Amino acid sequence: MKRFDSVAGGSRLARRALAGGLLMTLVAACSMGPTYKRPDVETPTAFKEAPLPASEAGTWKSAQPADAAQRGQWWSIFNDATLNQLEDEALAANQDLKAAAARVRESRAGLDAARSAWFPDLGVGFGPTRERVSPASQGLPQNAYVPPVTLWRAQSTVSYEAPLFGRVSDNVSAARADSQQSEALFRSVQLALQADVAANYFSLRELDTEQDLYRRTVALREEGLKLVKHRYDAGEVSELDLQQATNSLATAKAEAAGVARQRAASEHALAVLLGKPPAEFTFAQQPLQSVLARVPAGLPSSLLERRPDIAAAERAMAAANARVGLAKSAFFPQLDVTGAFGYEASGLSQLFKWSSRTFLLGPFAGTALTLPIFDGGRRKADLARARAQYDEQVATYRSQVLQAFREVEDSLADLRLLDDQIRAQNDAVNAAARAEHLSEAQYREGQVNYLDVLDSQRTVLLAQRQASQLAGSQAVATVSLIRALGGGWGNAKPADTGTQQVAKQ
Repeated sequence: MKRFDSVAGGSRLARRALAGGLLMTLVAACSMGPTYKRPDVETPTAFKEAPLPASEAGTWKSAQPADAAQRGQWWSIFNDATLNQLEDEALAANQDLKAAAARVRESRAGLDAARSAWFPDLGVGFGPTRERVSPASQGLPQNAYVPPVTLWRAQSTVSYEAPLFGRVSDNVSAARADSQQSEALFRSVQLALQADVAANYFSLRELDTEQDLYRRTVALREEGLKLVKHRYDAGEVSELDLQQATNSLATAKAEAAGVARQRAASEHALAVLLGKPPAEFTFAQQPLQSVLARVPAGLPSSLLERRPDIAAAERAMAAANARVGLAKSAFFPQLDVTGAFGYEASGLSQLFKWSSRTFLLGPFAGTALTLPIFDGGRRKADLARARAQYDEQVATYRSQVLQAFREVEDSLADLRLLDDQIRAQNDAVNAAARAEHLSEAQYREGQVNYLDVLDSQRTVLLAQRQASQLAGSQAVATVSLIRALGGGWGNAKPADTGTQQVAKQ
């Protein structure tokens, strides 16, 4: 009967221990933070500047995070080998990108540090201590003499804070969200770098077009000055025509120098993007050709999937939400378990004898279970601050989404209106060139004065410069649209030279 009672008692103890273990597990896994849910944002069914075809009107899809999706070499849609090479060099050597990569490694290390709280801290120690205990602690009279002693210790220690009320789980969740945010910010820096290289490249080539235009303009005005000087020497025109022609040539040379100065600064900026000192980088002059790449905008909801900056803002919200739970857990008890096992002796020669073994289980100082009672409102203030930080991140996220929609609409509007502007400007260039040809012919025949010729030449130069700048703006606007949409597409393929290039989503 006694044996039966003993077995039954042991069974009850085992069940209690199991129940206690399960309870501790549940308490440890229980997060004190509010359930995280990405806040809703108002998403239109189509972009204003890129309405959907009638067959797709009303189409809508829920945005699913896809910021880590493979973007592909989106710049290849421009079918430009030089740009491809520059992009590869920038991705390999840009210092801002390397700094962003280091921040990713830092955040991952922070996540590993947060996860380490799931495990106890173990340590070992060895060394002597010199101490003298009080007579009262030994039950001796007040004036009793207790000699000081030297104790040698060799022991291992363990300390562990029980992960109660989500202290560890919420901290790990926040660290994980921080790490994911750093990775999203890395992709944002990467996309910005790729877009900056492409935009700077096209701007540099547009300046090359302007330089080529000024070279031809200076050559033509030198020929014009020779003609006027010949007629002046022959007494056919006054000195006024000669000075006007001289002024026109000098003005063109001055403006050409200004364009060269802009080009030098643009070349230096491109060198820095490539991770090179400007002194070690030279870009051969290469006038810009018309960029025909077209990128469809797609559904607005997909923008929330693709933009890495939106993903980073969303992860910042998740981290702030977890830290609300971490602030709440400070209101609940904390359990610290500590222990030590080893050897202790008054002499080094006796230290590792079996009779010198010692152990301690429980807190070295203080109590194992602590419950905060009063702290002057610090915990309450910490919780209020955590909630305010979460509200801030929600507002930042929604603002980032609105900003993304605006950037897409701006780029789409730029491309649509630039098409109309370029067509009109090409007509202006043709008309100005015809007027210049007629004025020069009439001047040779003495029907107009040289001021009319200069006016027509200035009009042609201005029209050609504007046409060149519009071509550069069109290329940069295409890059801006791709950047605003969150990058390229893995299945994008360059089209044949001279035909429209299309990137399909």
